[in-house]
Amino acid sequence: MDDRRFSIEMRDVALRLGTQDFHFDCGLPAGAVIAVTGASGAGKSTFLNLLAGFDTATRGKIVLAGTDVTHEYPARRAVSLVFQDNNLFAHLDIFTNVGLGIDPAMKLKAADRQSILSALEKVGLAGFERRMPGTLSGGERQRAAFARALVRNRPVLLLDEPFAALDPGLRNEMAALLLEMHRETGNTVVVVSHDPDEVERIADFGLFIEDGAVAVAAPIGEFLAGERHPGLTQFLRS
Repeated sequence: MDDRRFSIEMRDVALRLGTQDFHFDCGLPAGAVIAVTGASGAGKSTFLNLLAGFDTATRGKIVLAGTDVTHEYPARRAVSLVFQDNNLFAHLDIFTNVGLGIDPAMKLKAADRQSILSALEKVGLAGFERRMPGTLSGGERQRAAFARALVRNRPVLLLDEPFAALDPGLRNEMAALLLEMHRETGNTVVVVSHDPDEVERIADFGLFIEDGAVAVAAPIGEFLAGERHPGLTQFLRS
């Protein structure tokens, strides 16, 4: 197997949380938008938490962009994260919230400040630098979170149901923005979604998790055919 094809590898990764066991073994293609699906409690967030370093494997190896990160702290991993709740600091303006993606101490060079302004412009928030998160709509806050991911410029972007709290129109708008960002950066995107239509619209590759393990991992055409696994078939028809 040519590992250079993969941006993300879970090699016999296992852990136990409470009474539930998780075991992940897969390779995910570099430069793809990868949709992670499955029933509630199946292990989707645990899968992302292992990649991000928020959960620690008791066995196995995690490789991101060619680097073994199994025992690395989250801050040292080649990932950016966008959460459903945007994870913006309410007491800090949008410029500062985005700038924290470059340096948590906000020790920014002139080039860093220009990068922040450029990212805000790209996501449609030019002129919002001094606005506070509480004055923004849900879609605008999500755009700010995307801008922070842009300035981090990491090869892997993880998104945990980033559009779940948005209305259908905004979901489509944010999905389009995500794809636009992906075309510009060429990074690997891993996005958790419960929406089959969204998976079909944005993903190049699909991952179906069931009972704490990867049940199906396939290119999106094969994945959407849903013929390999009854649980996936049920998800796609929901």
